[in-house]
Formats: sequence, C-alpha cells, structure tokens
Amino acid sequence: MTTWIVLAVIVAAALYAVSLYNNLVAKRNLAHEGWSGIDVQLKRRADLIPNLVETVKGYAAHEKGIFEDVAAKRAASMNAGDVKSQAAADQALSGALGRLIAISEAYPDLKADANFRELQAQLASVEDEMQMARRYYNGTVRDLNTAIQTFPAVLVANLFGFHAEAFYEIEDRAAAQIPPKVSF
Repeated sequence: MTTWIVLAVIVAAALYAVSLYNNLVAKRNLAHEGWSGIDVQLKRRADLIPNLVETVKGYAAHEKGIFEDVAAKRAASMNAGDVKSQAAADQALSGALGRLIAISEAYPDLKADANFRELQAQLASVEDEMQMARRYYNGTVRDLNTAIQTFPAVLVANLFGFHAEAFYEIEDRAAAQIPPKVSF
C-alpha cells in the first residue's frame, strides 16, 4: 500500500513538473511571437521611410542633413541585435522621423501633396501598430518572467535553462519627452 502511495506521489509530481514545463514553453513562445510582431512593424516602417524621404526631398532639397540622419538611424534600427539596442535605435529613429515630418510645416505644397499625406498616414498607422506590438511583447515578457521566477516553476525553469527576457523600454525617458526641433 505504501509503495502505491509513494508511486502515486511521484507520478503526480512528474505530471505537475511536465505541466509547469509546458506552461513555461508556451509563455516563452508568446514572448518570441511578441518580439516578431515588433520586428514586423519595424520592417514596415523601414520600408516606408525611403518613400517618405524621397517625397520630402522634392520639396526640401536643402535639408540634406535631416535626410542623412534619417537614413543613418534607419540603418541602425535595422541592424540592432538585441531588445535593448533595438529600443535605443527605435527611439533615435522616431526622433529623426519627427524632425522629417516637422519639415512639412514649412512647405505648404508638401502638406497638400497626396503622396506625402498617404505616406504620413501609413507611417502613423505603423507607429500605432508598433505601440500595440510593444505592449503585447512587454506583457508576454512580464508573464514569462513572473512564471520563471515564482515557486515551484522556478525549479523547472532553472532545470531546463529558462531565463528572463528583456523588456522593450526607452533608455532615456527625459529625451523621449522632448519634441523634435527643426529650424530653418
């Protein structure tokens, strides 16, 4: 009888460990899915930027420094390797895009250009979707990190090499609050 009880406890513990492992795998996969959503939105934005720059160039050819800055920030964003560097590159690119859009205020013909308006609307849509993707990713990372740091899941997480994921966050919050400045 005692043997059966011990065997039942061992089987129950093993089933519980398997359940915890499967839960951790599901949370890790959700976090990876969240990151891929951010990656898709960053790619969509990077694809829109050359069109936006070319449209603005036609009206503001003397603003060469801003165009070069946007191109450099776009390249840095596309080449960022991890979450922290991607967040920093994304923040820098957002500032450069803000300066590029601000140029349109000085060019009424540009603001009336249908291509520019369409590109600006697409960029605004991508930025909104990127915000949603960031929130989703950070939510899944929060759930994963909480799961692997709480008992008893921490035992399974340590045994199978699960690790905490980094949040997608802005490094310099003060700089993010400053609107882009453009002078002519």
